[in-house]
Amino acid sequence: MLQGGWLFPGLDPIDPLSTRQLNRAVHAAAEAAGINKRVTMHTLRHSFATHLLEQKVDIRIIQVLLGHKKLETTALYAQVATDILREVISPIETLQPV
Repeated sequence: MLQGGWLFPGLDPIDPLSTRQLNRAVHAAAEAAGINKRVTMHTLRHSFATHLLEQKVDIRIIQVLLGHKKLETTALYAQVATDILREVISPIETLQPV
């Protein structure tokens, strides 16, 4: 990738992939992965945000990566996995008895 270049460069790295090319690549990847559900570029965005959350990346970092101005918008993408929710420990549980 060229310095400051495109995330998805075209055949000429100066130009990005077209929307159509990118859409075809996403569908080909879904087929190769055996995903039978409807898949879109938006699905890729949701998955990206969810996987980052599962890796415990701060949601404000994800907000910047997705280019959102409002944290509420990022929260819509962040479908937190059940396992992550189970790992949360309440601060009350960490209090020492007096």
